[in-house]
Amino acid sequence: MGAPRALIVAPAWIGDAVMAQPLFMRLHRRIPGLQLDALAPPWVAPVLRRMPEIGEIIDNPFAHGELSLKARYSLARQLAQRGYRQAYVLPNSLKSALIPFFAGIPERVGFTGESRYGLINRRHTLDKEALPRMVERFAQLAQGPGSTLERPVESPHLTSTPEQQAGTFATLWIERPQRVAVFCPGAEYGPAKRWPARHFAALADELAQRGYAVWLLGSPKDRPAGDDIVRLATTSTPRNFCGETSLSQAIDLIAASSFVVCNDSGLMHVAAALGRPLVAVYGSSSPGFTPPLSDRATILSLNLECSPCFKRECPLGHLDCLNKLEPQRVLDACLDCMSGDAS
Repeated sequence: MGAPRALIVAPAWIGDAVMAQPLFMRLHRRIPGLQLDALAPPWVAPVLRRMPEIGEIIDNPFAHGELSLKARYSLARQLAQRGYRQAYVLPNSLKSALIPFFAGIPERVGFTGESRYGLINRRHTLDKEALPRMVERFAQLAQGPGSTLERPVESPHLTSTPEQQAGTFATLWIERPQRVAVFCPGAEYGPAKRWPARHFAALADELAQRGYAVWLLGSPKDRPAGDDIVRLATTSTPRNFCGETSLSQAIDLIAASSFVVCNDSGLMHVAAALGRPLVAVYGSSSPGFTPPLSDRATILSLNLECSPCFKRECPLGHLDCLNKLEPQRVLDACLDCMSGDAS
């Protein structure tokens, strides 16, 4: 017999993929010699490639909400030839469980989710009070249904080697500054998670006076927010890389930074997993559910009565949870994390 093989059906969100890594660590400890592959959307794959626990990554081409039963069945029959014994289905949707079922993978592990009886045959029932954090819910899948989660849960750790960083700098034709602050002004979920551009701009001005270059990282959707920050900055010249880098390149630029300031977003979890000093700004979401998993992270939230509301846009129309979180408070947190890092 060859090495045992298992398949991860990966989440469609970058942050969720990062938070799944402790599960991968636990599976390798429990199954010596495990070959752990991942079925993942192309925009998530670069994060998984920076995890030593993941072997081959298989492209999951199906868009959110797309059923495509015939195409799913065709892909499943290809996977059936690989001899997977287990599939760990991390999304809770019914569609995400179809391919492992069609592939005839004997043990299909996940939460019951959207009434996935039969599709998932090692079913966990979610107890939100026992497992309040996303990372804990993923880690639970390494154990038997109904068992108590083994704590503490490991922190994710992505790799970015000096060679990878040097290659990224060379490809982007940039020199590595002595001190660089990375801002991640986007949040895919919606504007209620995005600290205002004028606050980012004011922070960039203050950091520039202290000798920091400022880089803005994000997806093409974040480009307008980055442009706003550049326009609103008065004494600094932030460089807007939003939409200009691949995710792999963004990982390397974050790894090379002095510290990172970001919203609750996928890149926040990337920065935490890279071990960078991090200031995370929370508005409509809760650090109790998806905190940055790093002891080098500082979480800032005003903890208003109306938050967390978990809405994409402020239902009250004022976005006080972020508008009233002043740049000075974030600057103080940045300087504190750097002084602590120096000591």
